[in-house]
Amino acid sequence: MPVAALTTLGCKVNQYETEKIAEDFANAGFLLTDFDAPADVYVINSCSVTAAADKKSRYLARKASRTNPNAIVVMTGCHSQQVLDHGEWVEGATLLIDNEDKMRVYEKVIEHAPEVLSYSSSPATVLPARERRTRATLKVQDGCTHFCGFCQIPYTRKVKVSRPWQEILAEAEGLAAMGTREIIVTGVCVGAYGEATGSGGPDLAEVLLKVADVPGIARVRLSSIQPVEVSDALIAAFASHPNLCPHLHLSCQSGDDIILAAMNRPYDATFYKDLVRKLRAAVPDVAITTDLIVGYPGETEALHQNTLAFARDVRFQKTHCFRYSPRDKTYAATLPDDVSDDDKKRRHAELQAVVDETNRAFTERYLGQTVQVLVEHPEGGTLTGFTPNYIKVKFSGPLALYGALVPVRLDTVESDGSATGTLALPEAELTRILAHAPRPKYQTLSVIGETI
Repeated sequence: MPVAALTTLGCKVNQYETEKIAEDFANAGFLLTDFDAPADVYVINSCSVTAAADKKSRYLARKASRTNPNAIVVMTGCHSQQVLDHGEWVEGATLLIDNEDKMRVYEKVIEHAPEVLSYSSSPATVLPARERRTRATLKVQDGCTHFCGFCQIPYTRKVKVSRPWQEILAEAEGLAAMGTREIIVTGVCVGAYGEATGSGGPDLAEVLLKVADVPGIARVRLSSIQPVEVSDALIAAFASHPNLCPHLHLSCQSGDDIILAAMNRPYDATFYKDLVRKLRAAVPDVAITTDLIVGYPGETEALHQNTLAFARDVRFQKTHCFRYSPRDKTYAATLPDDVSDDDKKRRHAELQAVVDETNRAFTERYLGQTVQVLVEHPEGGTLTGFTPNYIKVKFSGPLALYGALVPVRLDTVESDGSATGTLALPEAELTRILAHAPRPKYQTLSVIGETI
């Protein structure tokens, strides 16, 4: 029996697409193994959001080819798209597949090497069938046409399209049947979901409410969204439906108006802060997370200080901080990269210190309170999960609670803003939950890096 190994870099859209590619291989009779193990086919769903992501994508191709020199090493995703657009190649890769054909990876492999169906790596290296995590990603939209100054995505995912809502609902129902408790709704430009691009009628707020009503789904979390695409209807949906997690990842990138304009972002800092205030008024427990870039071309020390003040003012719960690196084809790549590496590192550390502080402060608000935690990662006698507003919590409890929603009293805050707590269940209730807790049937494949 042939063996396939798949791995993902980057966004949750990539994670979702890797899962679907893996299903094609599994349905064709392939065993799935860890990416570090010998396999007949390796698939790398690459990312190109930063220079580091490009480098990691290429490293994985070389690594796979060293693990099994006779394997078919496939790279797809945004870095593969960029390489193909330049007429180049990736060392170690056998096939490069563009984003348009990403969901045909299995078909492309068989077209290239039909004999692979008769291959078999050592059975001793094959992992047992894995279970899906109790959280699953559901892609509803693809494509972006915003053309932000630093971003390649409009070149690698060029057409905006929304999946029909009936198809989304059917997939959500299937995930619920497999024991999934939380669905993360994602898209490249998820706020653009709607009738004009193929939804069949509903906008994003409506489709979220439909997914939230699926029996068996306890939580629906929204992935990254452009601030200008947060409608009043979307805010009302989060305020009204208990299954919609009070957590919005509002992609920001800078807290300075000059830099936001240079980035071609369609809002300013005042718009962003007003939106956050509006959200907090409607959804008091909402967590606001974001992305911020330091060292963008033209960012002076004074403009950097504006971003630090902005981050303190907004009080983000979590933030992905990045040091700017030029991306080919983007407007920013035509500008002088006039911030030194040393200044980028310092500014990154300063910004990270601010958001670490606001992250801890967010969690501290809940110390002594009992919150609902969805158990996702049992390890030994320690369980890990997230609250609806994305606080990571560790506590002691039986491993059989995996996949259950349980009350946990928050006792301490860790330096990274996560919390430790105590399971707050009477013995009789614990026995009942253990007897009825769903057991998910599948688990996601390996992911490099974790993004919202």
